[in-house]
Amino acid sequence: MELADLRIFKAVVDEGGVLKAARKLHRVQSSVSARVRQLEAAVGTQLFYRDKQRLLITPSGEMLLAYADKLLQLSEEARSAVSGSQPSGTLKIGALESTAASRLPQVLAGYHHAYPEVRVELVTGTNDSLTAAVAQRQLDAAFVAETPQGGNLCSMPLFAERLVIISAAGHPRIARPQDVAGDSLVAFPNGCAYRRALERWIGHGRQPVVRVLELASYHAIVACVAAGAGVALIPESVLATTQHQGLARHRLPDAHARIVTPLIWRRGESSAALSALREQLRAQPAAA
Repeated sequence: MELADLRIFKAVVDEGGVLKAARKLHRVQSSVSARVRQLEAAVGTQLFYRDKQRLLITPSGEMLLAYADKLLQLSEEARSAVSGSQPSGTLKIGALESTAASRLPQVLAGYHHAYPEVRVELVTGTNDSLTAAVAQRQLDAAFVAETPQGGNLCSMPLFAERLVIISAAGHPRIARPQDVAGDSLVAFPNGCAYRRALERWIGHGRQPVVRVLELASYHAIVACVAAGAGVALIPESVLATTQHQGLARHRLPDAHARIVTPLIWRRGESSAALSALREQLRAQPAAA
């Protein structure tokens, strides 16, 4: 079993098939297929179920993938340590859209300046989808809104956020859950921690959330709220980046308004690139 075989195997898993893996690795498709079969012969078990044009990873393949991740990571760390070089390779991170827009630009700019050999890939998503992606090794780390309890994930608290309710400018003052009775909730799809926070607050007042308008970006959410489509809960840091007129903001009690953004990653799995990011985040002043 060679590291090159493990890289090819991991690429097939990450890309969801041989064709995309071959394109990523700049190899011909037949070569990638042959190396996968050689790896299966070397480990003595089937790593993929083959269904026409699809490859589905087997339980044995899932087990090997965990070891492949660790071995490839150790190989990269050993190369960097021996050569004295800076962190390199690819760092796949996820973030809430709010964090990506308001908190990460300076972080990523500083990181890129310090470690130009690291290729950073950033994806955005909901709290739940990002947490699952880290646990399933689709991402190296993610900036989320809820600290996972137990399991195989570590966390590092970072940014303190204050959440505010926004409405159209003509909406009466919102101070109690009863004040949004009859309003639609404008929010990200299920899995969004901020949506859950607003639904919990509304539920404390025994007010049911009847209608939800689900959108995929804060720009769309803010625009729809300004147009009178409903109310939304967003971080003040995001509101500061918008230019929309016709909005009113309403403060929540601290118990519902305060939230901390942590960075999460898998326990015992940290590449040199991820370790460098964590060190940079530790060194920066705490964001209020």
